[in-house]
This record gives sequence, C-alpha cells and structure tokens, in this order.
Amino acid sequence: MTEKQLLIKLGIRIKQLRVEKGFSQSHFGLEIDMEKSNVSRMEAGKHNLKVGTLLRVAKALEITLPELINVK
Repeated sequence: MTEKQLLIKLGIRIKQLRVEKGFSQSHFGLEIDMEKSNVSRMEAGKHNLKVGTLLRVAKALEITLPELINVK
C-alpha cells in the first residue's frame, strides 16, 4: 500500500467514525483544533497527518490510536 492509498483509507475511516458520532466537520474541527477545510482535506486523504493530530482525532472519536489506524 502506498502512502497516498493509506492516507485515503485513513481519511475514509475518520469520516465514517465522525459521521457515526454525529459530528459535523465544523464541530469535529473544534474538537480536534483544526479548521473545517483541513478536516475536509484530511477525510479526502489530502492532508498528511502528524501523530499529535491522530491522537486528537482518536480522543475526539473515543477510540484508541491503534483502533483509528487499523485500516486494511
């Protein structure tokens, strides 16, 4: 799997989990200290995520980091 493919799959997973929690992109952005436009880019796989960002995303979604990055 290439880095680009991984980012796309991770973005899809984050979006799926965000929607399941009932968060809009704007609300989710507030939870993870990120602009709505960057949330959109992240979910589209166009934003290379730092570990700190991934930790904030996992915390906002109430899951562990390993659960978040478990993409196939």
